[in-house]
Amino acid sequence: MKILLVVHYEFNRNAGAAGVTWQLGQAYQQLGHEVYYYSFDDLPKELPNIAKRIVFPEFVAHHIWKLAKEQKIDVVDASTGDTWLWSKLTSNLSKRLPLIVARDHGLEHIEHLEFLEDVKLGKRSISWQYPLYRGSIRLWEEAISLSYADLVLLLNRSAQKYAIAELGIKPEKTRLIINGIPESFLNLPLEPTSIAEDAEIRIAQIGTYIPRKGIQYSVSALNRILTRYPQVKVGFLGTKCRECQVYAQVYADFEPAVRDRVTVIPYYCHEDLPNLLQGYQIKLLPSTSEAFGMALVEAMACGLAPITTATPGPLEIVRNGYNGLVIPPRDDVAIEEAIKRLICDRPYLKWLRRNAYSSAQRYSWTKIARQTLVYYQEALALKEKL
Repeated sequence: MKILLVVHYEFNRNAGAAGVTWQLGQAYQQLGHEVYYYSFDDLPKELPNIAKRIVFPEFVAHHIWKLAKEQKIDVVDASTGDTWLWSKLTSNLSKRLPLIVARDHGLEHIEHLEFLEDVKLGKRSISWQYPLYRGSIRLWEEAISLSYADLVLLLNRSAQKYAIAELGIKPEKTRLIINGIPESFLNLPLEPTSIAEDAEIRIAQIGTYIPRKGIQYSVSALNRILTRYPQVKVGFLGTKCRECQVYAQVYADFEPAVRDRVTVIPYYCHEDLPNLLQGYQIKLLPSTSEAFGMALVEAMACGLAPITTATPGPLEIVRNGYNGLVIPPRDDVAIEEAIKRLICDRPYLKWLRRNAYSSAQRYSWTKIARQTLVYYQEALALKEKL
């Protein structure tokens, strides 16, 4: 099978949707399929990022047309919103055109609603640019892309319900999927947990240092935890800010007396994450919106017990009280209480870590790729009958 994977980001193999796309493509290739990629990297380099986002569907349509003309493609698997123009232009043409798959990396309609909730609570503000595209046209593009797609792959039940109920997507076109982790993250040695009350505890928060990741809630809680428990240290990994800015930004958010126990790593190579997480016991994910939680699964595979907010993606992964703790979003007191519970009950922390580690072993990219290929085949067979 010949598969084009499309993603509206720069093709950074170490990050987010682009990293997922790369890993999936590698799994397809290992299973004997031919894979092409298309991303912002294929657009003219002189275009600013906002322009790339706006014109990307036009470039995607041209690229699909070129590959389809040469009969080089069976499936186009694209992040939502990327194929709306192609789909509208070809909606009445031959069924022999490639299968169009809309892949959810985080349904933008749901992120939009969560953003508006933060604005309502006074935690974020709306820029003058947001309603011009991200809060309007982009949502329309995503809805069109989903409605015209032959197959819609969604990361969680909440997104699936929303797509069906609010966007009118036919239920039979939707499938739930999960993201995977590299094979090198599976079956790692599980570090022991010290049950001594004064033994060091290290908490990792992995991801960009932005409001959607809940930093305004976690920092407040972590300041109080670090002040009360001198044996606790905190690491922020993959903050993605420029180094000259991130250190000042992160450290300014913490009290001077505890800053020496805060570590910041703005960027890291994906394959280095297990080494970076050695010595950590707790993974904190305080996001206000999370479609899946790749770093959550990766940290669990490295033996960290997660504390996560009850957002759609993590709720598919973490079972409260068994392989992690689930708390309400936007609640710094709940974050603090969950951390205190694990600091003060080391046998429970040890049990959660072991269960989290075991749960993460099922997220193999090879297994996920095989299942997704089955979905492709089913959709292709249905397309041939129409």
